[in-house]
Amino acid sequence: MGIVNVTPDSFSDGGQFDDLPRAVEHGLKLVADGADILDIGGESTRPGAQPVGEAEEIARTVPVIEALRRETAIPISIDTMKPGVARAAFTAGATIWNDVNALRAQGALETTAELGATVCLMHMKGEPRTMQDAPAYDDVAGEVEAFLLERAKAAMAAGIPGSRIWIDPGIGFGKTLQHNLELLRSIQALSAHGFPLLIGASRKRFIAAIDEGSQSDNRLGGSLAVALHAAASGAAILRVHDVRETVQALTVSAAIEGIEG
Repeated sequence: MGIVNVTPDSFSDGGQFDDLPRAVEHGLKLVADGADILDIGGESTRPGAQPVGEAEEIARTVPVIEALRRETAIPISIDTMKPGVARAAFTAGATIWNDVNALRAQGALETTAELGATVCLMHMKGEPRTMQDAPAYDDVAGEVEAFLLERAKAAMAAGIPGSRIWIDPGIGFGKTLQHNLELLRSIQALSAHGFPLLIGASRKRFIAAIDEGSQSDNRLGGSLAVALHAAASGAAILRVHDVRETVQALTVSAAIEGIEG
């Protein structure tokens, strides 16, 4: 899953692709680099991020989705917490809703069922502005797993088939370094419930907590280490900024293991 952030303030690439021509060019480059899905986001969810109004989020994302849909048949995901934005994105050509709020917004479950969407349910402790203030768990892996299964159950009760539900433990969303590491160690267990598991750790701040001083634009090595570990542990989708490098790493790893395809 290649990331296209149409935002001025995302933690890694804010302001780089926040106009239509650059966003579309970037999305098509990610497709050429080997992306299987494009994830379009119009509201930053980095720690401390301020919320964006629904109309502004639609204005940022819908033209990009429309333009990309004209150029490529690749599945397009909308990264939003708002049902209204998801609905507008699906009208424009998206087919996947990537929701860091796990369909907890009013009307989100019903909207997903109505749209026939594939949905990714992510765990987030708190909300973006405050989630990193002092996150605490008794058992982070167990609590995240229980939350994701509860949200998947709620989604199915609302008429969303289990075959259209993905889950995401939310690396960096209300977690300390140790919480993130524990969740990455728990990928095999999290992926054992029949729901495709998405891991989004690309360029995230926890890498700098291990490699002190690394900025968001030089965390490729750490991002690839997580991608290889996640894929080997059973993750089905990797949400990344650096598509070509990730595809290359996975391809070489598969060749070493003697895996074809």
